[in-house]
Formats: sequence, C-alpha cells, structure tokens
Amino acid sequence: MTEGTTSAAQGGDTLTRLEQEGEIAADYLEGLLDIADLDGDIDMDVEGDRAAVSIISDTGSRDLQKLVGRDGEVLEALQELTRLAVHRETGDRSRLMLDIGGFRAKKRAELTELGAKAADEAKSTGQPVTLQPMTPFERKVVHDAVAAAGLRSESEGEEPQRFVVVLPA
Repeated sequence: MTEGTTSAAQGGDTLTRLEQEGEIAADYLEGLLDIADLDGDIDMDVEGDRAAVSIISDTGSRDLQKLVGRDGEVLEALQELTRLAVHRETGDRSRLMLDIGGFRAKKRAELTELGAKAADEAKSTGQPVTLQPMTPFERKVVHDAVAAAGLRSESEGEEPQRFVVVLPA
C-alpha cells in the first residue's frame, strides 16, 4: 500500500467517523426537541475536521430561539451536552459544532467582519488591536479572519475574560 493510499483511507475513516458523530448527535437532538415539544429539522454536515449539526425551522417560528438563549448561552450548553452524548456512544471526544436557527452562522459572519476590520486597523495604525472577551468559538473565527487578512493574532487573558489581540505586521 502506498503512502497516498494510506492517507486516502484515513481520510475516508475520518469522514465516516464524523458522519457517525453527526448521526448520534441528530438522534440525541431529535429526542430533546420531542421532550421540549419544539418543531425543528436536523441538518448534518462535515465542515473541515468536525461534524456540524444544525437545527432549523421551516415555519420561521421563534420557538428555536429558546434553545439559543441570551447571547447563545443555551446553545453552548446544548452543544456540550450533545458532545457528551456522542462521547458516551463512541468513547471518543467530539468537536462537533451545533447551530440553532442560523444563530452561529450569523455570528460567524459578524465575527469575520470584526476580525477583518481589526486587521485593517492594525495595518493602518501599526498598533496592536485588542478586542472584547469572547468564547472559544468566537475567538477561533476572529483568528481565522485575521490570518486571512495576512496578520497574526493571539488570545490573552483567562476564561471567561479571554480576548483576541490583533498584531500589526
């Protein structure tokens, strides 16, 4: 077996494992929706190196907002519970991402714009730009946006007050 074949097989194994995580998460979340008597459809995908599961509503109702909570606090808790359910079934730690009602997708777009603006400011002033404290998900999105703009960024501080500093070139 050649090295390329091994990598392709490992890539297939990873995809299969991530799809399995998505299936387990979807079953868990469908149970939660039933218990809470909320309507929602489950969408599964693989984004990069992690499973991604979304709960969406065809009716456009605001019921799913209850599962997002203030600033996504309930969403973060549900994501952790879903990861634990996957871990219980597979024995492996999950990095699954959960989105509800498009909240995380919208947040990602806003944070990408914030990261790009901070990078532009750091380029134009030559000074580091310090942002407000963020969750790990939020910091990751900002770091990616800054890297796409050709600059470096670092996380500083202690949770829950950890924040991003965008460094000039």
